[in-house]
Amino acid sequence: MKIVLDTNVLVSALLKPSSKSAAILRLIINGKLQLAFDTRILAEYREVLQRPRFHFTFRQINPLLDFLEKEGVLAVGVPLSTGLPDPSDEPFLEVALSAHVEALVTGNKRHYPKAASEGILILSPSEFLDAFHRTEKDSKA
Repeated sequence: MKIVLDTNVLVSALLKPSSKSAAILRLIINGKLQLAFDTRILAEYREVLQRPRFHFTFRQINPLLDFLEKEGVLAVGVPLSTGLPDPSDEPFLEVALSAHVEALVTGNKRHYPKAASEGILILSPSEFLDAFHRTEKDSKA
């Protein structure tokens, strides 16, 4: 299953190891989910994670980003037909659309109005995990 992960979910995963966001990151690391991204998303991950307020070290950030880049799916985002309220969110939806992901996971669903999402599921970490576990349960039945 392919997803796009908004930067706020990645940051939350690293700050709160027992959070829903961290559970999603573990699913990616364990190969149960595949992350779709483009160079803009990777650059944003790197820039945000290097902000001094988070106190992450290069030794923490670089191996994770290298792993995500190596194991994920590099996509080429196509410009949206309808812009988003915050243009910095557009790469995430553009990649979600071009990579045909199952969901874009974000802590800021209001940043992705339904009218602009073009059918992509925009889910909170909790909503995504609920859907993922239902799918896993159904596939085993």
